[in-house]
Amino acid sequence: MKKLVTGVLFTVAALVGVYSCASTEMMPQQSSTSTIMPLAEAERPTPDPRVGLAAGLFDAEETIWNLRLLSATPPPEKFIGSWATDLAFKGNYAIQGSYNGFVIWDISNPTNPEVAVDFLCPASQSDVSVYGDLLFVSGEGLGGRLDCGTEGVQSTVSEERLRGIRIFDISDIHNPEYISNVQTCRGSHTHSVLVDPNDDENIFVYVSGSAPVRPEDELPGCVGAMPDEDPDSALFRIEIIQVPLANPQDAAVVNAPRIFEGLTAPPRHGLAPEEQAVVDRAIEQGRFVATYNNTPQILNDRMVAGFLQQIVEERGGSGEPTEADSTLLRENLDELYGEWMDERMAARGRGQDVGPNQCHDITLYPEIGLAGGACEGYGLLLDITDPINPVRIDAVADSNFAYWHSATFNNDGTTVLFTDEWGGGTQPKCRETDPYEWGANAIYSIVDGKMEFQSYFKMDAPQTSTENCVAHNGSMIPVPGRDIMVQSWYQGGINMFDFTDPKNPIEIAFHDRGPISSERMEVGGSWSIYWYNGVLINSEIARGLDIFELVPSDFLTENEIAASKTVNMDYFNPQGQPKFTWPASYELARAYIDQLERNRELDFDNLQMLRRGISQAERTGGSEKSRLLNQLAGEVTTMAGASANSDKMNKLAETMRDLASD
Repeated sequence: MKKLVTGVLFTVAALVGVYSCASTEMMPQQSSTSTIMPLAEAERPTPDPRVGLAAGLFDAEETIWNLRLLSATPPPEKFIGSWATDLAFKGNYAIQGSYNGFVIWDISNPTNPEVAVDFLCPASQSDVSVYGDLLFVSGEGLGGRLDCGTEGVQSTVSEERLRGIRIFDISDIHNPEYISNVQTCRGSHTHSVLVDPNDDENIFVYVSGSAPVRPEDELPGCVGAMPDEDPDSALFRIEIIQVPLANPQDAAVVNAPRIFEGLTAPPRHGLAPEEQAVVDRAIEQGRFVATYNNTPQILNDRMVAGFLQQIVEERGGSGEPTEADSTLLRENLDELYGEWMDERMAARGRGQDVGPNQCHDITLYPEIGLAGGACEGYGLLLDITDPINPVRIDAVADSNFAYWHSATFNNDGTTVLFTDEWGGGTQPKCRETDPYEWGANAIYSIVDGKMEFQSYFKMDAPQTSTENCVAHNGSMIPVPGRDIMVQSWYQGGINMFDFTDPKNPIEIAFHDRGPISSERMEVGGSWSIYWYNGVLINSEIARGLDIFELVPSDFLTENEIAASKTVNMDYFNPQGQPKFTWPASYELARAYIDQLERNRELDFDNLQMLRRGISQAERTGGSEKSRLLNQLAGEVTTMAGASANSDKMNKLAETMRDLASD
């Protein structure tokens, strides 16, 4: 093996010498020792600068590591005070959902994004997706109106209510036209757009709605009973909308698959230390504390008054409750509270002994025929090769997870990562005492269609009790040969991490601001951040839109960043994952060489000779360039057997051959 490497070294050196037509002064100077260290040896900032940042809305203290903030733009005036939500992208535009509607930003100049459209159309929570000239917007809450009015809907049953998907024509993106909507029984909390590679005439929208079933008087066919009582139940199913591209106004629900069949109640964890301390203090103070599903709950004064009034009425009394009534309530509190909760949960298709009845997010990856369903108490793996009839092929549960929120695949579909939105995104779950595994990511390898747990990963800088913080939305970054994700953590900020080794994820960059308030909980922070055509775009719930770019560091080289920028997308949706492909480029070849050096997978002298050969080829034109690159590719193929990563060596050789043929 040693002899082979040495022989190849002389051959590559000879090639560089034969084809060099430049003086030695013009050749790039190379270090005699490695300057790219393994990830595990790279230094992190200590102490962590994210701890103790000063509070403020638009003037909070900030810290940043291995990123550059290009712009931080506040929301337009009529969207200030409304929560910003998810993002979608088309061309040079970022579309940002909001509880007040949506904002379309022109991001042609990422250092100075401009508002192109601020479309007032209130709904909860206005998650957005695009395809072609169509914009899809989710609506789930009771106040959304079909006419986009701002006055809300007051009556229990109303023909004016919108709960489902709005469809806009954005062929003129500065003037969106509301062309249609598709109403669903539980509304649309989120949705995912599926582009079937085998269907040019339709796209499909997977709808996840988690609200109670609306009255049948409002939308005929909506049934809130359990499926064993009524097979037409709107519970325990998702909706799939078919959108004919020629006539999008004819979009309609075409199937409601029950992908949750046979799942039982998932395991649950108890209270975090700080929550348990609050319960203990409440008990000491004599407050009413009920236990439901093995979890204690402190009752507020209004609920206690309601239960006491119920006891008074049942004994035929009147007036104020007596001390005996209070004693009776304490003796029967768990039973009374349990009955109340059972009734409430049943209305949502939930209970102590049933599995999930809806997904929060479904990430569709049609190029590999799979979807990842983050479905309340489970993570699901779905076969979506038939878009109208998805089939569950695996399901995993985890007692460390409270609420499975979203899913992200690595590029080759061998790994899937799920997030846990413990606390619903509005509570502080990144305190120093909170368990690392709670409110985190869980990373699974996919082996023969089954998910195998590998590790947890969580933003590990302790946050304060006034900062809502938990795992939320993010995306893959197209660094070739590595699995790198950027992710939001609400008021925990954003970070990037490498999970190429799914057992050992490593944080490699971050940005964070101080809390909105140091005195009280005010919801804010990053709702979602995604890579899009060379930049990272962040939807800040309270503060508007941030745009970042990657910078070289010990964790990410300039060549890797340059290679990622060769990937370009016409559009991007958060729950519609694309498969990245990298065009042949010198940046790609150099990125592979950097990775071989970082991971110590090839002799350093050979790596230096390859770098010189590639630099010489880049300066050489015509047939000489092709000849040099093809010979280098041949030598790399020969060297593959001496490398600890023959697959990457072969990709490097393939890149060189493709460059030679240009």
